[in-house]
Amino acid sequence: MNFILLSGGSGKRLWPLSNDVRSKQFIKIFKNEDGIYESMVQRVYRQINASAPNSNITIATSKTQVSSIKNQLGNNVDICIEPCRRDTFPAIALAAMYLHDVKGISENDTVAVCPVDPYVEKEYFSTICELQNEAKNNSADLMLMGIEPTHPSEKYGYIIPETSDKISTVKEFKEKPDVQNAEKYISDGALWNCGVFIFKLGYIVKKAHEIIDFTDYYDLFDKYDTLEKISFDYAVVEKETNIKVMRFSGYWNDLGTWDSLTDEIPENIIGKAVLNENCENTYVINELNIPVLCMGMKNTIVSASAEGILVSEKEQSGSIKSYVDGIEQGVMFAEKSWGSYTVIDAQDESMTIKVTLNAGHSMNYHSHECRDEVWTIISGKGRTVVDGMEESVKPGDVITMEAGCRHTIFADTELQLIEVQLGREISVHDKQIFEL
Repeated sequence: MNFILLSGGSGKRLWPLSNDVRSKQFIKIFKNEDGIYESMVQRVYRQINASAPNSNITIATSKTQVSSIKNQLGNNVDICIEPCRRDTFPAIALAAMYLHDVKGISENDTVAVCPVDPYVEKEYFSTICELQNEAKNNSADLMLMGIEPTHPSEKYGYIIPETSDKISTVKEFKEKPDVQNAEKYISDGALWNCGVFIFKLGYIVKKAHEIIDFTDYYDLFDKYDTLEKISFDYAVVEKETNIKVMRFSGYWNDLGTWDSLTDEIPENIIGKAVLNENCENTYVINELNIPVLCMGMKNTIVSASAEGILVSEKEQSGSIKSYVDGIEQGVMFAEKSWGSYTVIDAQDESMTIKVTLNAGHSMNYHSHECRDEVWTIISGKGRTVVDGMEESVKPGDVITMEAGCRHTIFADTELQLIEVQLGREISVHDKQIFEL
């Protein structure tokens, strides 16, 4: 079976745990069967592999998320990189052409497109597998999954089926309504549109060529920044006449806000925190290595990370985005394919960063034109290469690199270092990569 997982998001609604490169699907706040914290993308990836072993899973994402995906799922994960963000139709079209032209998937094979971040149980992916089997033999060109609503929500679009059967022809679609209209849609048997699309690969290949002027995957990739920003629903789904929907009554939760996220967090405290006996319905998620004390807090969310600190009444947390948009700050924490880093201190002409490299990984061999760097090894063992000269390093060693100096570090074990950047112009764009 073939899955395309759409991984997007700008990291605003779950600030301060999320940022411009760490969207909500990468936050590790759920426990797996072994009691280890995992993220949404890790959970979904694991659930697909459990429901449909040996599936072909491709993650469609922007280049800013590639490092986080590889960090959490490994370097062998299959990724279709979008050169820039162009909404869901261009993303799905590019991923479909990637399967067709790069992976060599047959046009007769079925594909399921799913968001990467729903909170679901195994029945959800078992149903998607059932839908893929239906699509192989079904006369419909496009099949959807519709969630049976639990309440009249204004957050979702609605699918109106012709009948109440498990699989029905789609009668019409309704945009996100107000509560009054949502109640009416539900009384008419409407389903929530959860963004799951199933089709034969050849169907989308044909649609992509009808809507976009291109020759193959490589040509589409080169033209990607010129494509219209349009959703798959608008470009394809709502114009398709031969379409069916399968209703799903199992558990499904779209964790888009702090309030909804706390419904699934397994405990009230993650990280260092103390709640006194007068706290009620209060959650603390603390990524800092300092304690948080809450006293007499009710219906409250407290979240602390290198990006900042949030203290919010639960229901108020849904309006966080407009306030976060006004915060001007560089990324303070990021996961990379080789490990992670946290900014400890930022001044006009210096920046201090704690870097963790995973065992067996290394940074790119690179240089900076506008800044000097100093590394102090604080744990682990590894090797540095500075202007072609290799040396072993251990805790307490200090390595100095002047501007223009080519350098990298290899971690033989997990390795941590403090990096101090010094210069009048400190920028993530000041980096030149070389072959080693």
